[in-house]
Amino acid sequence: MSLKAGDTITFERTFTLKDVELFTALSGDEVIHHQTPDEQGRLVIQGLLTATLPTKIGGDNNVLACNANFEFLRPVLTGDTITCEVFIEEYKETKKNRKTIDTTFLCKNQHGKNVLKGSFSGIIL
Repeated sequence: MSLKAGDTITFERTFTLKDVELFTALSGDEVIHHQTPDEQGRLVIQGLLTATLPTKIGGDNNVLACNANFEFLRPVLTGDTITCEVFIEEYKETKKNRKTIDTTFLCKNQHGKNVLKGSFSGIIL
């Protein structure tokens, strides 16, 4: 994909119970609300699992992240479908022929409620 400043990249994912189980095993984040279902059988997913959405977009575009900022705005539950929009704020080539990228992102649930916002920047490999 050819990126440029002003572009928006969108990715959507529905989180499952299996996602939470795998992430719990991998991360060791075993807080009780990630293991105890609510009255509708849903679990609160880990914030960093939600944060895999913007990092996936970075990975799809060969971004070696240099920094990232996450602001978790509301819980995401299993069964929620989250849409992540990454906005390319700056895309430039350095004097050393490296391409750098600065982004902001916003993730919303299926009800249009903001759940996560932030930014990341890095080098395009």
